[in-house]
Amino acid sequence: MSGLAVGATFVSHPNLTSERLHLDCAHEFRGQRIAWGRLGEGEPIVLVHGTPFSSQVWRRIAPWLARRRQVYFFDLLGYGASEKTAGQDVSLGIQNLVLAEMLQHWGLERPEVVAHDFGGATVLRGHYLQGLRYRRLTLIDPVALAPWGSPFVQHVRRYEEAFAGLPDYAHEALLKAYLQGASFRGLSDEALETYASPWRGAEGQAAFYRQIAQMDVKFTDEIEPRYGAFDFPAQILWGEEDLWIPIATGVRLAAALTGGRLLRVPAAGHLVQDDAPEAIIAAILQEQG
Repeated sequence: MSGLAVGATFVSHPNLTSERLHLDCAHEFRGQRIAWGRLGEGEPIVLVHGTPFSSQVWRRIAPWLARRRQVYFFDLLGYGASEKTAGQDVSLGIQNLVLAEMLQHWGLERPEVVAHDFGGATVLRGHYLQGLRYRRLTLIDPVALAPWGSPFVQHVRRYEEAFAGLPDYAHEALLKAYLQGASFRGLSDEALETYASPWRGAEGQAAFYRQIAQMDVKFTDEIEPRYGAFDFPAQILWGEEDLWIPIATGVRLAAALTGGRLLRVPAAGHLVQDDAPEAIIAAILQEQG
């Protein structure tokens, strides 16, 4: 399909452009703290981030959605402001259980959900394995089909302990280079600082390499045979310049889930939230009608 039909310009309110979201609430999941927040009033919509990010990827999107909706967001276990501990399971095998418990905690039986990257795998696993139902689903460059995991990921999986012990300056350089690869337009200093800050310090650095070391295609292979048309509305957005997961994967996924319907986002990489936030806002509000 052609590129997403959204305006070429997006006039952002100056107070909404880059202000960080406040995750001022917490829920205990199996003795571990999950940080979460909420904005607005109205029908609920849940935003699920991916790796190596946090709910802050929605900071330019959530305030706009909150003008019409009640927006829920949280940091996956081991990410952002949520708890990070040695020996922690932060794999895709646990995150769908976190999602299911958060929906129960919020009292949401069938909310609209928007998910990016690992968040996509999380909500798909929640649907197929936990029976979660969504009123509407928007997937943005989701991790959903093998193969995935860059050569860097594979290297870290083999040598996690060595990476966790890198000197600060080496880790900082590697972290920033890795994050920049998610954007086609290039991340601003503000965005780079927002995404890098949770992964600094002894705890953050260990957590960064821990989540990479636990990446395993078995978690998407487990649900791929179940892929098919949903009994609720769904759409897939994909950055045309995604270097992490090429758009050809999006075409394959769309054929399995949405009858081939794929909304291509021009001049956007894997991190569409930063490269073209207006495309996400438009797609969600257009679907809302």
